[in-house]
Amino acid sequence: MSKRQNRSRLDQPRSRGFQFKSSYDTERFGEISERVARHIGSWRFIALMSVAITAWVLWNTIGPIEYRVDAWPFLALTLMLSLQASYAAPLILLAQNRQADRDRVQIAQDRSQASRLLADSEFLARELADLRLALNEVATKDFIKNEIRDLLDEFYDPKNNKDSGK
Repeated sequence: MSKRQNRSRLDQPRSRGFQFKSSYDTERFGEISERVARHIGSWRFIALMSVAITAWVLWNTIGPIEYRVDAWPFLALTLMLSLQASYAAPLILLAQNRQADRDRVQIAQDRSQASRLLADSEFLARELADLRLALNEVATKDFIKNEIRDLLDEFYDPKNNKDSGK
């Protein structure tokens, strides 16, 4: 079937012009966002960022005027920090969403395992109750001793012995 015939088929919907389809691997992008979020959330990053900002501010306030990078009162610093924040926030949110998805899967697995453990423990409790009931019907050593003692007493007791009257 040619391309032109395929477009004119009435049983299939027509596309509505240009459609944006992602050409990137979402899993890979998620891993990168987690790595960036993990780095941004570390004390090392906060310390390095604090040192860099302090150096920037000091250089642009007390440094030689002809060598200052930020001629306006920290306009470039503000721009760089806002750009960093505008990229960091979505990456951190992506990492949090991935973690939430993993947590949901883990919770579902934990619930499934807990229900299996509950079913197993209920089964074992029923089996244990059955064993206890079965053991109540089994003659114990003390019961057998008492029965043998009673039989021996009857056998050797002259009052109950029928042969003793002969």
